[in-house]
Amino acid sequence: MKKLNTTPKVYLVGAGPGDPDLITVKAVKAIALADIILCDRLVSPEIIDRYASKNTEIIYVGKECSKNASTPQTHINTLIVDYALQGKTVVRLKGGDISFFSNVLDELKALKEYHIAFEIVPGITAASGAAAYAGIPLTARGYATSVRFLTYYKKEILSDAYWKELGTSDDTLVFYMSKGNLNSLVEKFLTLGKTEDKKIAIIEQATTPYQKVYTSSLEDFQQNFGNKDFVSPSLVVIGKVVNLHEEFSWLESPIQEGIYFKSVTNGTLVSNHQNILEYAV
Repeated sequence: MKKLNTTPKVYLVGAGPGDPDLITVKAVKAIALADIILCDRLVSPEIIDRYASKNTEIIYVGKECSKNASTPQTHINTLIVDYALQGKTVVRLKGGDISFFSNVLDELKALKEYHIAFEIVPGITAASGAAAYAGIPLTARGYATSVRFLTYYKKEILSDAYWKELGTSDDTLVFYMSKGNLNSLVEKFLTLGKTEDKKIAIIEQATTPYQKVYTSSLEDFQQNFGNKDFVSPSLVVIGKVVNLHEEFSWLESPIQEGIYFKSVTNGTLVSNHQNILEYAV
């Protein structure tokens, strides 16, 4: 089998959860080297403005399944491979961490198939950023010793046996991409498990100037927020640690009102960068 090139041509980079300051030095270096950046929707436009070369081509390949307006993953794979085979340095830039609830495996397989060298650059995942900016330690003595990262974007994604175990667990549970099924999610816990001392937090647009945090007991969730349409992205935290939010919340929220991450259906993100292409939908 042909060996990979010794110099990486593709960087798979996590941009952090929203605040452009929550990006790693290594990610900044990769972005500065890029000839092409394939950018997800949940990446702060300030990151592009600050760190990308003015000669870099920016291609937005956003995904927004709730609006049926997502760039096909096969198209993203093709773009990565085609540009890399042209000898260009490619950065695949994703919100949060590159490996959390993303399609990075599909992209890795495509790179491996074409013997294209790559490097994975981790980022601060949404769970860490959202919890920190909400003053909620994900683990804390006397509250939780473990944390789980989950998703509930489809109701059938978790088995009944797993639900039963979750319902009785004292772990902190963090749900990504689950705002559309919140009522069902809460109902599951009310039906299956012990809910005393546990609360739910929904963190909208975490780490951005528009962050809002909503908390409730599981029993009162339907009354308090059952009809609310939370802004995307929203992260859900369930557990005893949510009780710490009120005491340790340090961020004035919201600093501003508005939408930080533009919808895929709105065209390109707001940016002053000179070489921005529209979403490759």
